[in-house]
Amino acid sequence: MEITIQRTTAPKQKPDENHLIFGHEFTDHMFVMDWDKDIGWHDARIVPYGPLELSPASNCLHYSQETFEGLKAYRTADGHIQLFRPQENFKRLNNSNDRLSMPRIDEDFALEALKMLVELDKDWVPYGDGRSLYIRPFMIATEPNLGAHSSTQYKFLIILSPVGAYYASGLNPVNLYVETNYVRAVRGGTGFAKTGGNYAASMKAQDEAAEVGFSQVLWLDGVERKYIEEVGAMNVFFVIDGEIVTPSLQGSILPGITRKSVIEILKHWGYPVSERRLSVEELVKAYDEGRFTEMFGSGTAAVISPVGLLRYGDKDMVLSGGTIGELSQKLYDELTGIQWGKRPDPLGWIVKVC
Repeated sequence: MEITIQRTTAPKQKPDENHLIFGHEFTDHMFVMDWDKDIGWHDARIVPYGPLELSPASNCLHYSQETFEGLKAYRTADGHIQLFRPQENFKRLNNSNDRLSMPRIDEDFALEALKMLVELDKDWVPYGDGRSLYIRPFMIATEPNLGAHSSTQYKFLIILSPVGAYYASGLNPVNLYVETNYVRAVRGGTGFAKTGGNYAASMKAQDEAAEVGFSQVLWLDGVERKYIEEVGAMNVFFVIDGEIVTPSLQGSILPGITRKSVIEILKHWGYPVSERRLSVEELVKAYDEGRFTEMFGSGTAAVISPVGLLRYGDKDMVLSGGTIGELSQKLYDELTGIQWGKRPDPLGWIVKVC
C-alpha cells in the first residue's frame, strides 16, 4: 500500500527543549490509516497533525474498543535518529488487537510508516541528554453504531511528542505500597493487552496513593489477592538471595518490552533470572531475613525506576538504603546507553531511521 504525504503549510513553533512536559506538545504531522470490514486497511497517509472528525456514536467512545502502544525515537551524539525494538511494539499491538476483537495491522508496513513519519518530523527529535521523541501508535473503533458489538470501521494512527528526561534531577527512587482494596486485572481478562480500560481501572488507586505521598501502587492478583503482579505503569523486579525475580506472565500482566529487554540483558550478563509467581508474604519473609535487598520497575517512560520503599499494610520495607540499587543503576546505564547510541548494541535491538 502506498503512503501519501500531505505536508503542513503552517509549521508549529517547536517548544523549548529545557521545558518539555510529557504529552503536551505534538509534532507537525501524524500517520492515519482506515479499515473497513469489506475492504480491509486502506488510505494510508501522513497528514498535518490535527483534530479527528468522529461521530458521537463511535464505538470507541461507548464500548472502549481501543488499543495503543508507546515507544521512543532517540537522537545520537552524531545526530542520527534511531528506535529501540519497535518490532516488539507492533507485535504487542496486534496481540492487544486480537484480545479486543480488532483488526491486525501489517507489522512491517506499520514500522515503515513510523520511520517515514519520524524522518519527516526529524527536527522535532530533541538534542539534549535524556530527551527523546515519544511515539504513540493507537487504534480506535469508529463505526457510528450504539449496538454492543465489534466495530466494522477503525482508524490506526501514530502521533509524536517531544519529551524531556524522565528524571530531571537524576535517577530517584520511588515509594510504592501494595494495593489491597482494588483489583486491576484477572486472568482471562484484558490485563495483558495495552488498552485504555486497564489504565482507567487503576486510576482510583493511583489517586489515593498520591494523596498519601506514594508514587504508585503495586497490584496483587485479582483472584487469590496475594501474588504480586505489576505497578500501573511498569513491570517489577526483585533481588532475592542474589537472584532477580519477576512475576511470570499469566494473562493479567502487561508483557513489557523493557521487561523483556531487562531479562535478556541480565541473562546475557550471566545473572540468574526467574519468572515465577511471587507472593507478598514470601517477599516480606525474605525482607525480614535480609534476603530481599533491591527492587526496581521497568517501562518505556522511565526505563528503570528504582524503588526505595515498599509498604505492605503497616510494614515499611526500605530497599537499598532508600537509594538507587547497584543493579538498578547498572541496568539503567546499559539500556539508556544502547538507546542513545552511547554503548554497543550486543543483541541487535536498534533500528536506524536516518
